[in-house]
Amino acid sequence: MQLLSLATYHEGRRRNEGKEGTRSDPSMSSPPLVVVVLLLLLVTTALARCLLLVEAYQYNASSGPLVTSVIVFGDSIVDPGNNNGLPTLIKANHPPYGKDFINHQPTGRYSNGLIPTDLIAQGLGVKQLLPGYVGVDLSPEDLLTGVSFASGATGFDPLTPVVVSVISLEQQLLYFDEYRRRLVDIAGEEETEKIIGGALFVVCAGTDDVANTYFTTPFRSVAYDIPSYVELLVSGAEAFLRNVSARGASKVGFVGMPPVGCVPSQRTLGGGPGRDCEPERNRAAQLYNARAQEMIAGLNAEPGFPTLVVFLDIYRILDDLMERGDRYGFTETTRGCCGTGTIEVTGLCDSRFVSVCDHVDHYVFFDSYHPTERAYRIIVNDIFDNYIQDLL
Repeated sequence: MQLLSLATYHEGRRRNEGKEGTRSDPSMSSPPLVVVVLLLLLVTTALARCLLLVEAYQYNASSGPLVTSVIVFGDSIVDPGNNNGLPTLIKANHPPYGKDFINHQPTGRYSNGLIPTDLIAQGLGVKQLLPGYVGVDLSPEDLLTGVSFASGATGFDPLTPVVVSVISLEQQLLYFDEYRRRLVDIAGEEETEKIIGGALFVVCAGTDDVANTYFTTPFRSVAYDIPSYVELLVSGAEAFLRNVSARGASKVGFVGMPPVGCVPSQRTLGGGPGRDCEPERNRAAQLYNARAQEMIAGLNAEPGFPTLVVFLDIYRILDDLMERGDRYGFTETTRGCCGTGTIEVTGLCDSRFVSVCDHVDHYVFFDSYHPTERAYRIIVNDIFDNYIQDLL
């Protein structure tokens, strides 16, 4: 409202000065003092925030990257293309995926452009893109600065990757062991220990367990209720974090679950004719996040546990994007940009069969499951604002 008042003041002044022989109204000679003060406060706050963001996010050539490397395990949110060569339908190496990526190339990233781990690597000054590990010809520099072992549609439930023939988290750890040996060949044992010890590790999984294995297939829901299934996932997550810690990780960002029931495909599958948010999926996500935070607190308090694990809450920011998207400039929050936006994902989101929206930046989701690059940027900015200082 203060900005509106100042604009009104200037417009009134222009009108008065434009009238021949009319002297300006003394009351319009200067803006109210309270408006000036409020504007100065707004500008000062915005400038301070910008300076903080620059300091936290951007690469400083004199000080170098904020971590030695970025090493990632998880699912499609952080998979840059490791599924491309697998005998699975869970792939994103075809248009329209990558439509806003470099040269409009579909790399296997499940979005129109960059994914969170690219943005994290950029923000920490490590590199512009975080590559996949599987089936990729990696340069020594790529290896030295980190990779992603993530595989779309995997999870902490050992059944989840089996159902869709993707890379299990256990196999991702074996790939890491291979990766470490390659680091030793390049840089030697001592330097390898420094690289791994100074790396930011990111673990992002669990959503596919809930959305796909529990609610879409009958394999788990007949034997587990939601609380007991969440315990299965949290137990798997703890075992995985212990394995990552044993491999030399000093700091791990552990990504929580989003509001699974409000994802477009889950609205379609469980939200009834109105495609409402499905409450049971969201209840599972909330319970998982609460239990995961308790588990992480226990690990961090455990004598002799050498790794700091930080829980990265994405439920809150994604819920805000979906419920109050207009605040961020989004006009569509319940459908994806690809096809009808209600069910199309991976093989169903294919330019040979479906079209895409005209204004992807107006959409929170690119397909019916994965956010757009613009939404990812907002999510990663929130992570940097709230958590990254604890991981440096």
